[in-house]
Amino acid sequence: MKTPAKNTICLWYDRDAEEAARFYARTFPDSSVGAVHRAPNDFPSGKKGDVLVVEFTVMGIPCMGLNGGPGVEHNFAFSFQVATVDQEETDRYWNALVGNGGQASECGWCRDKWGVSWQITPIALTQGITDPDPAVAKRVFDAMMTMQKIDVAAIEAARRG
Repeated sequence: MKTPAKNTICLWYDRDAEEAARFYARTFPDSSVGAVHRAPNDFPSGKKGDVLVVEFTVMGIPCMGLNGGPGVEHNFAFSFQVATVDQEETDRYWNALVGNGGQASECGWCRDKWGVSWQITPIALTQGITDPDPAVAKRVFDAMMTMQKIDVAAIEAARRG
């Protein structure tokens, strides 16, 4: 047995942990599905032999999906933040998450179909809102506040003034 990571993100799913893990592995680089563990006995939201825990990696981050049953909802207090290099990469991840049953939100945030929150954040946005010139940072921030998916060209235009 492989030594487990010291720190692993555990995500609660109703019953779709394996489906979610496989989606993430297909969608993001440096992502994979590891072991799939089945329940040794019946449990409150499942039967013996059902998938209980899935080990997976999302962009190099070790995760575990727990099929814990209904009643626990994901919220924006936890999100994966994905730094993108250009509009093409931004679009690819955003469209994969939102276009497969997810939901768009504001300022580069969205949720996947399981309710997990994601920030699809172009590097240009991060550089713009942290610009040492307060006027530049304000323009970029104000532009971002009007967007759902981030428009890199609009962010760069706001940065230039």
